[in-house]
Amino acid sequence: MFRSLLGKALGFVGYTIQYGCIAHCAFEYIGEFVVCSGPSMEPTIVSHDIVFSERMSRHLYKIQKGDIVIAKSPYDPTMNICKRVIGLEGDKVLTRSDIFTSHTYVPKGHVWLEGDNLRNSTDSRSYGPIPYGLIRGRVCLKLWPIHTFGPLGENPNKQIVKSCKESD
Repeated sequence: MFRSLLGKALGFVGYTIQYGCIAHCAFEYIGEFVVCSGPSMEPTIVSHDIVFSERMSRHLYKIQKGDIVIAKSPYDPTMNICKRVIGLEGDKVLTRSDIFTSHTYVPKGHVWLEGDNLRNSTDSRSYGPIPYGLIRGRVCLKLWPIHTFGPLGENPNKQIVKSCKESD
C-alpha cells in the first residue's frame, strides 16, 4: 500500500515537472498573453486590452519598423513597456518637441521605440535607443476586448525614418 501510494505521488510529481518545463518553454520561446496598461499606445492599444506577444521574431532578429513590441523598461527592469518600433540600428530618427527638432542615429544593437500617443508616452524620446536584448516579444494579435480582436493597426503618427542607405 505504501509503495503504491509513493509510486503515485512520484508519478504525479514527475508529470508536474514535465508539464512545468513544457509551459516554461512555451512562454519563453513561443509567446505569452499580456494585459496592457497605460495611455501611451492609444488609440491602437488602450488600458486593459489583452494582446498576444510572440517571441520567435525576437530570437530570429526579425523585428521590423512598425512592429509593436513588449520590452523591459530601461528605467525599471521589473516593469514591461509596450511601444512601437520606429527605428532600427543605423536609422536616422527625427524627433520633435514643442521647442526643437533633432535627428538621432540608432546605434548598432539598439532600436528606437515610441508610443502611438506621442503626447502621453515615455519612450526613446526620453531614454534614447534601447538595446535589442531588452525586447521580450512582438505583439501580433489583440485578443480582448472581443470586438477589437485581430491584428493591430498601422502607426497613426506616420513617422518618417531614414535608414543609413537612404540618408543624406
